Amino acid sequence: MDTQNTSVPSHAQSRNDGKNHPSHRARAKGHPGGVTHDNTRHTTRFTVIGNHLAQHPDLSLLAIGLACHLQSLPTGAPADIKTLAARFPEGTTRIAAALRELETHGYLRRTRERTPAGRLVTRTVSCNQPGRRDATPETGETGEAPKPPVRRAATAPQQEPARRRALPAVPKPGYTSPDLLQAATDVLAGLRREDPRLLLSATDAEHLAPGVAAWLERDLTPTAVRRALAGDLPLEPLVRPAAFLAHRLAAKLPPLPPFRAPEPPPAVRHPLRNCDTCDHAYRGPDPHHCQGCAGAELPTERTLPPCLYQ
Repeated sequence: MDTQNTSVPSHAQSRNDGKNHPSHRARAKGHPGGVTHDNTRHTTRFTVIGNHLAQHPDLSLLAIGLACHLQSLPTGAPADIKTLAARFPEGTTRIAAALRELETHGYLRRTRERTPAGRLVTRTVSCNQPGRRDATPETGETGEAPKPPVRRAATAPQQEPARRRALPAVPKPGYTSPDLLQAATDVLAGLRREDPRLLLSATDAEHLAPGVAAWLERDLTPTAVRRALAGDLPLEPLVRPAAFLAHRLAAKLPPLPPFRAPEPPPAVRHPLRNCDTCDHAYRGPDPHHCQGCAGAELPTERTLPPCLYQ
């Protein structure tokens, strides 16, 4: 005798053999293609997935598959980005984008809570029926059939996407140069090698580059700036890595180095020479005459050099 799942409502009688089945209508019209089903009733280890999710008109295929996986997990199973990236080959960037899709359409809720030990953790709630928070936490059943998603009319004008919030302001350097901004951009581009979550777009890098330049003009090396920005990151997902980096650039900006007056140039020591006029040894810039003979007229046969009268 098969074991029945009491939490699943009774199924209506299948009409696969009737004339109203889509596959029957396709065959009647002479179209042999299309999907057919070879179904066997599950009795153990199964999860009920609504068609509003499996056939959602706006979710990507990755988001639909990820939602099905999350709904099949037992309570308390880890569902963070790193765990999912280790389980599937899509990588952290694509998985994070799929989770944001599910949050937008109500299939996922993520809240940050503080544990008794003072540590911030992320609580993930998978919703099998978006908008129905009156469901029991154990089974998620409400006793009402979910409403099908409202499809947009083909002729309806597309709505403009919501404007993205502006990034926080970043420090400004005292003097900007193309070389300094290029060095700052290279530092931002290398952050993703420290942590894949710090992948930035070209627009975000352009906004953050002056803040990194302000750090570089404080006698910090690019390696030191990169470690300061990518070190000690939170374990929770970074929803907006550019906003996080902008806050860190402003909050942890190091002070300017102390002013140091330039050292005077060393005194020039001229080599020892013999004066062409008086034949005395001297040190001076003139390579032929000493200071006493340089400004005097050349001696004649009846006069002596001026320096010999002293």
